[in-house]
Amino acid sequence: MEASELSSLKPQLSKLGIPLYAVVKEKIGTEVEDFQHYFKGEIFLDEKKGFYGPHRRKMMLSGFFRFGVWQNFFRAWKNGYSGNLEGEGFTLGGVFVIGAGRQGVLLEHREKEFGDKVSLPSVLQAAEKIKPQAS
Repeated sequence: MEASELSSLKPQLSKLGIPLYAVVKEKIGTEVEDFQHYFKGEIFLDEKKGFYGPHRRKMMLSGFFRFGVWQNFFRAWKNGYSGNLEGEGFTLGGVFVIGAGRQGVLLEHREKEFGDKVSLPSVLQAAEKIKPQAS
């Protein structure tokens, strides 16, 4: 669901000259191809999970007892989004806006629980701060 919402920003990001990328940790069956239906940018597979850092954040089984997780699940289901029950499934995701050169990370959103979404206006505000890299 968040992939689709982030993809809705693609026209504004394109005007700014900013690409939209996703990093996924595994490829099971056709899930990456299925994800491409919702995500309108380039998708990179990180099987070694280097992008996820040395301390991957996970939500264990206790996360399924959290009210917010169920709210997010039903919101996605109601909007026609589904997933699969294969693969690792416990690693929390995030959204980063990374500037050119030494600008570094301009926005960092790390999920606190499954379905914890980033603010789209915050993504655009951070993207607008990206300065073109001098050639």
